[in-house]
Amino acid sequence: MNASVFFLALRRMRAPLIVLIVIYALSTLGLTLIPGIDAQGQPAPPMSFFHAFYFVSYTASTIGFGELPVAFSEAQRMWVSVVIFLSVIGWSYSIISLLSLVQDKGFQQVLLTARFGRRIRQLGEPFYILCGCGETGLLIARALDREGIRVVAIERDEARIQELELEDFAADILALCADAAQPQQLLMAGLEHRSCRGVLAITDDDSANLAVAIASRLINPRLMVVARVASPAIERNMMSFGTHYVVNHFEKFADYLAQAIHSPNWFRLVDLLTGLPGQEVPERHDPPAGDWIVCGYGRFGQAVVRNLTRQGVRLTVIEPDSSLPINVHHIVGHGTEAEPLRQAGIETAVGIVAGGDSDTNNLSIAMTAKEVNPDLFVVVRQNRVANQVLFDAYDADFTMVPSRIVARECLALITSPLLARFLGLVRSWPEARAAAIAKQLEELCGQRVPLVWGVRINAADAPAVHRLLMMEQATMALGVLRRDPAAHQESLPLLPLLLVRDGRDHELPVDEMMLQPGDQLLFAGTRVAKAAQNLSLDNRNALDYVLTGRDAQGWLWRLLSQSGKAAARDTTRP
Repeated sequence: MNASVFFLALRRMRAPLIVLIVIYALSTLGLTLIPGIDAQGQPAPPMSFFHAFYFVSYTASTIGFGELPVAFSEAQRMWVSVVIFLSVIGWSYSIISLLSLVQDKGFQQVLLTARFGRRIRQLGEPFYILCGCGETGLLIARALDREGIRVVAIERDEARIQELELEDFAADILALCADAAQPQQLLMAGLEHRSCRGVLAITDDDSANLAVAIASRLINPRLMVVARVASPAIERNMMSFGTHYVVNHFEKFADYLAQAIHSPNWFRLVDLLTGLPGQEVPERHDPPAGDWIVCGYGRFGQAVVRNLTRQGVRLTVIEPDSSLPINVHHIVGHGTEAEPLRQAGIETAVGIVAGGDSDTNNLSIAMTAKEVNPDLFVVVRQNRVANQVLFDAYDADFTMVPSRIVARECLALITSPLLARFLGLVRSWPEARAAAIAKQLEELCGQRVPLVWGVRINAADAPAVHRLLMMEQATMALGVLRRDPAAHQESLPLLPLLLVRDGRDHELPVDEMMLQPGDQLLFAGTRVAKAAQNLSLDNRNALDYVLTGRDAQGWLWRLLSQSGKAAARDTTRP
């Protein structure tokens, strides 16, 4: 890439350089042909090539040392006058051409690309490639930056790149203005880099996301690939060639809504575990069972109808298009007027979903429906985060924001891969059990969304524990990882959710359960608790203290432990 920048500059500056070379050559040649005079005023031989070139060099650059080595003859002075004007013209032309080259957008892009590639090659820490820096990408980039995970972004909209660069990130976001659907751009972003951990294809274009997923799976199959999609056909295509995770925000929200109607406590637990850590606990959603109305039968509307019907909910669809399937009970209309709503039974319905592509129409539907039936449970689709002020002012019972759904799913997959497995197990839980765990998490985290993280008992993630179990053949209970390394009699504000051993799942493992090398654990708690637990996992002195209660670390270690906890506590403050 550096060579291409050099040769591009030479190609664009070819004409000015040729002009300068010709001017210097003619000027030097003239001085070697024109006779001079000596100190006594007698004719003397012309200047040598060396002296002629030396004189032209400092004269053309306006330095001007004078007539060297001796005074010039009249003919030489006449020629030097011509040389001066020619060199001014030549250098002016060259400088103007150089300024034009520097200001050229294409050349600037080449320079930025070369600098981007050089910084990618120098990366030595794990990173993820983020394809698409819209509303969803910005949310993911902020969250990953808070977790200390580096991000390399590819976005074809230059305005979004500039917006990303203005963000106050702890670590620089390496951004490339390019089309992520082109494999060479993915390679430039580090697709084959040894530190690359995964690719997030979250652009607004399903076709581009499909291209990114295919390229990633072919070029570097070891990487985790997460793709956003809205089309069911493209979703099936992605799954067919082994894309690890496909996030269909329409299907995901529709599934959550259906489960919230059927099992509100299950949804409450899911809402807590997949939220953005450290934020206030989200408002509880308890959509009622009964007759529902869905306005709009696009991709989102179809997903809602499909999932609610699966749960036995009675539905009426309001859609301007009359050519809906026979098995879908529908009313022709938009839903922004009261008459189609009344025909759909708004007076007796318990809930309505305003799921169109227009935010203003969705708000109009919700307001009209609420006037007719004030007790209605209102679900509104928000298409753009920029309209958040309007949706905050309306304060719907449940708001569907695609960018937030995709961001939450991607973050959960990156920071805690076991979470998806755990949520699948939670579906079979009784309501009382889900409610108890949700309440326990809220109390542990002080009405804040808990941080969810995974731990693997191996030499990389838990060196101190792994050495104890493997090298020393000692035993250790799970409850040890819940003790405070600064005060072993106190428990950390965390809860073990899942233990995976030899492919078997152990839900909510008890403190007495003995750990084994290779175990995978899923925890939920505060960021302070995670930082404290990391001390026990990584440091043998801290582990011995929580095991035995004997303080062999000294006052300095205790001071460092408390300082680390205080620093972690500061990062959780909103």
